[in-house]
Amino acid sequence: MGINIVDKRNNPKGKSSPNRQKLLKRIGHKIKKAMPNIIKNNNVKDLTSSKKGVQIPIKGINEPQFSYDGKSGDKKHVHPGNKEYIPGDKIRKPREGEGEGGQKGSNDPTITEDDFVITISREEFLDYFFDDLELPDMIKKHLNSVVDFKQKRAGFTNAGTPNRLNVVKSYKNSMSRKMASAIFFEKKIKELEEKLKNDKLTDLEIQELQKELDRLNKMKSSVNFMEEVDLRYNNYEQYPVPVTSAVMFCIMDVSGSMGEKEKDIAKRFFMLLYMFLTKQYEKIEMVFIRHHTLAKEVDEEEFFNSRESGGTIVLPALELMDKIIDERYSSGWNVYASQASDGDVWDRADAVSCSNLLRDKLLKKIQYMIYIEIARERYSDLWNQYDDLSKSVTNFKAGKINDNTEIWDVFKDFFKKRVKA
Repeated sequence: MGINIVDKRNNPKGKSSPNRQKLLKRIGHKIKKAMPNIIKNNNVKDLTSSKKGVQIPIKGINEPQFSYDGKSGDKKHVHPGNKEYIPGDKIRKPREGEGEGGQKGSNDPTITEDDFVITISREEFLDYFFDDLELPDMIKKHLNSVVDFKQKRAGFTNAGTPNRLNVVKSYKNSMSRKMASAIFFEKKIKELEEKLKNDKLTDLEIQELQKELDRLNKMKSSVNFMEEVDLRYNNYEQYPVPVTSAVMFCIMDVSGSMGEKEKDIAKRFFMLLYMFLTKQYEKIEMVFIRHHTLAKEVDEEEFFNSRESGGTIVLPALELMDKIIDERYSSGWNVYASQASDGDVWDRADAVSCSNLLRDKLLKKIQYMIYIEIARERYSDLWNQYDDLSKSVTNFKAGKINDNTEIWDVFKDFFKKRVKA
């Protein structure tokens, strides 16, 4: 006799998670390979703010399918009739490109989709996006300058607020107590029933035993479903977490010489930087500075979206950063800076002044600073000064980006993990 067991429970959330993780592990290198094209063709902020996940085209991966080889077995076919052909007619082959297959010909102008598109969550996307990257030299100083406190689960307690009541644990305690009580009463009741079977008992003794039996049955049936002794509450304990205090300055040239292409590259780079820092480190503050002939500290929204423009003088932006450091981040902070410009300063004196200010003053307060020069065919005065500076100090680095395809490589070079000696 066979027994059929049908599981009609709803599928739990994340039931296919192990299979998904296996797939992501198998195609992880392909996802990383697709990252430069994502930076080139999409708005980074839109990608990482999507609540529905991020779609990534992956070439070379097809959905597994089962097919019948058709070489064995007794096969019978039924073909529908038609109005055009009879047995023996020859059918003309379709011309190239006229077939009904899913793939387009090489000369077909229609844009086709990649063979396989995987949708990953925002968190998974950022994990792949910033794998093997870190903020250089973060641990050099003030490692334990700030102590934060976090809560973690620490078992159960008998007292607490209603919002921390653990219903499952309380219900289990209730059931255990009721079962223990039932066993106790059933044992007593069974003993009395055995005594009542004795024929030598007097009427008075029988009445007493029956009265006690009724009392025990009543007590057994009146055991409360939930008692205060059953209640259990989730317990939490605070534990200290050392937090590094860090601030990142983002300085962007918004002068007239910075066209839409240059500004778009700068915005993409800073968006990458912003996402990287906010993902890797919880306690990093961001300071945004825009400059043309004047420098101004702005919020994130204005930094990325304002259309204000003008001439190009870089020195005021560095002087403003120096002032902000002295006023707000002079003690116990790791200071980092990133600057983006096309290098088209009004005169060489401005470039020389910037280099001198960095060498003589700012870089002594800064852990690490990077400079990117955007879409310049020739080397600017600012680039020449900064390039010489990068060769003489260890906490300053400069790079050039000509178009969107180079953003990711330059970004990785700036923030790749250094091998510790």
